[in-house]
Amino acid sequence: MARNDEIAPTPGSRDSAISIIGPGMRVVGDCETDGTLRIEGNVEGTVHAGKAVVVGKEGQVDGDIVTQDAIVGGRVNGKLTAESRLELQATCTVEGEIHARRVKLDEGGTVNGSIHIGDIKKSTSSPSISSTTNRPGSGTSSSSPSPTSSSGGKQDSPAVASHG
Repeated sequence: MARNDEIAPTPGSRDSAISIIGPGMRVVGDCETDGTLRIEGNVEGTVHAGKAVVVGKEGQVDGDIVTQDAIVGGRVNGKLTAESRLELQATCTVEGEIHARRVKLDEGGTVNGSIHIGDIKKSTSSPSISSTTNRPGSGTSSSSPSPTSSSGGKQDSPAVASHG
């Protein structure tokens, strides 16, 4: 029960809206919502959600995602920007660049590309992690800083996780 001084979202408000792209559904084009978008099917295009994006374990996005919070259990091919929090579940595969203030990677999740953690506005100059991967059967995840070149600077090429 809400107290008098609390403001609860009304059932018709945009913040409480959850849009669903169901299993077997394919969307070609950009998706935009003020609320939350749950993807259980396929999206080919940019996804922009004001509140959150959830990619289910059977979901796939071929394009960029921009949101406050994201949970990825399926596959994303593109740039993923979570202005607040990103959760990468054990069943996920992300191929591309990740920018997030905070990241949680469950054991088994795979990222092929670069991860920029910290303030989103400063992400181009922030330190990055070049690869996070889990090899089937090894039971471990590894994260390592970008290797340094002979001049002592960071190497710019994204890492690719190997599957063995």
